[in-house]
Amino acid sequence: MSSNVLFFGWNRSVPGRERMSAEHFQAFGEYLGAQQRKGLIQSFEPVFLDPHGGELNGFFLIRGESVQLDALTATTEWRTHTVRASVHLDKSGAVRGAAGDLIQERMGMWLKEIPTK
Repeated sequence: MSSNVLFFGWNRSVPGRERMSAEHFQAFGEYLGAQQRKGLIQSFEPVFLDPHGGELNGFFLIRGESVQLDALTATTEWRTHTVRASVHLDKSGAVRGAAGDLIQERMGMWLKEIPTK
């Protein structure tokens, strides 16, 4: 499984737009499922966080090779989903990241940049 991830998270539904959020959640899951079946991403997982008073309450973790994630986010379909989400979700956004085997690589890069004095 790829260690390249795309994180799409949100705080909560905008009050009064909860039904829109539920419908889009279903549609976004179907979209990602289609991308996975076509081999355009490796996997995805929706996550709901328990209430904790913070500003991140749910996310989709999407995995794929770097070129797959680049291609995914360059499509009009992806941009339409993110714009649509911004209409009904508070503090929604996407960010690339690393997991798994890439953590050691990133930590090594970081350690090399720490000033010695």
